[in-house]
Amino acid sequence: MKSSLQGWGSGLLGVVIFSGSLPATRVAVADFTPLFLTSARAALAALLGAACLFALGQPRPRPADLISLAIVAIGVVIGFPLLTALALEHINSARSIVFIGLLPLATAAFAVLRGGERPRPAFWLFSGLGSAIVVFFAVSSGGSGSLQGDLYMIAAIIVCGLGYAEGARLSRRLGGWQVICWALVLSAPLMAALALATLPSSWQAIGTPAWLGLAYVSVFSMLVGFVFWYRGLALGGIAGVGQLQLLQPFFGLTLSGLVLGEPIAASMLVATAIIVFCVALARRFA
Repeated sequence: MKSSLQGWGSGLLGVVIFSGSLPATRVAVADFTPLFLTSARAALAALLGAACLFALGQPRPRPADLISLAIVAIGVVIGFPLLTALALEHINSARSIVFIGLLPLATAAFAVLRGGERPRPAFWLFSGLGSAIVVFFAVSSGGSGSLQGDLYMIAAIIVCGLGYAEGARLSRRLGGWQVICWALVLSAPLMAALALATLPSSWQAIGTPAWLGLAYVSVFSMLVGFVFWYRGLALGGIAGVGQLQLLQPFFGLTLSGLVLGEPIAASMLVATAIIVFCVALARRFA
């Protein structure tokens, strides 16, 4: 019981950190190309990850772990960041919330396929209900649409769900922060080469907000958030803790209200209360 509660607490902290990812990406792609942003954030995070592994004397993963680490790298180091950056060239961050609301279902599905978990039927009921509420809230909140941007986001959700489930499965043995660090190190040569090949033609055109966005997604979205997230999934269960992602859009809106002074609608508070109820019930039946 204590381990499960620790997993949910760690997962919740990871979700709070991830809630700033899409807005930061949206700001960064205003001045950086999606390919440079994706490769640069991964390369920078890989340097930090390698330093942590070396400083703490972590043993190398076994050869049998390399396939799983490659899946994690393809899903969350390369796939999701690149596809969302491409999508946010065509849609705004409000629209992207529609698809983030589907991520818990994708994670739960891969938890069954890759993690061997078997949630009860009631879990799927409350998970689907929570996802539907998030999607309805996001659509009713507005956001310009684009078929190309929507397709990019659908692909991003699929690869991210796979990366979450595979990383959580491996975290049970290697540890949460070790998994994301080794996945970053594994992808570092490719990402560093891409970053060098796609350097901006002029650094003077890069504004301060874009630099801050790059810093956030490199340190927090790409590394720190995953330390807590993978630990939470490993301790509390992939399918169950994954439902905490339903709260991510609302955390993002709350941060916008506190930091940027944007108004917080009463409908958001009501929707958040319903989502918390769905997450609690999904946790019980996971």
